[in-house]
Amino acid sequence: MNPQLRRLVLDLGPLLIFFAGFKYLGIFGATAVFMAAIVAALALDYVFERRLSPIPLFTAVLVLIFGGLTLYLKNDVFIKMKLTVFYSFFGATLLGGLRFNRLFIKYVFAQAFDLTEAGWRKLTWRWGIFFLLLALLNEVIWRNVSTATWVSFKVWGVVPLIFLFTLAQTRLVMRHAIDEPRSGDADKDGSDKTA
Repeated sequence: MNPQLRRLVLDLGPLLIFFAGFKYLGIFGATAVFMAAIVAALALDYVFERRLSPIPLFTAVLVLIFGGLTLYLKNDVFIKMKLTVFYSFFGATLLGGLRFNRLFIKYVFAQAFDLTEAGWRKLTWRWGIFFLLLALLNEVIWRNVSTATWVSFKVWGVVPLIFLFTLAQTRLVMRHAIDEPRSGDADKDGSDKTA
């Protein structure tokens, strides 16, 4: 399985298990299987990568803390708030990083593309604000709709929103992309010393 597909399965698998768990076991059963699925996904990630990636690890810690509180206190508010805390943390980290001239978004996307400094800054602003808006949207939804509707939003609303937002950044990425020199360009200026 190629690495991108594996990453997608490991990221979305526990979410789909949560959705199925809710359908058959209710919110508390879904929370328990979600916690188990997150730990399994983290273990598989370690088996394949031989290291723990920071974002999946952070996600697992939050799921275990908020899921544990949900089950222990028999109160589904905690698992619902997990999304708010998760997206607020990332939004605040990205925007706070800008304040100290740190472009944390580079760590996420650097393997996919390289941008100018201005491009990274704009992308950081956009993602930071987007994450804070997702946190706010989660708060509005879980406080005003049924648990079943919130579960559907978590699985079938958030993922498409992230996908569409990512797609909407294509123009910015293309506009600020740093072109890598093509092979053969180096010898145009006579700097090729292999002859």
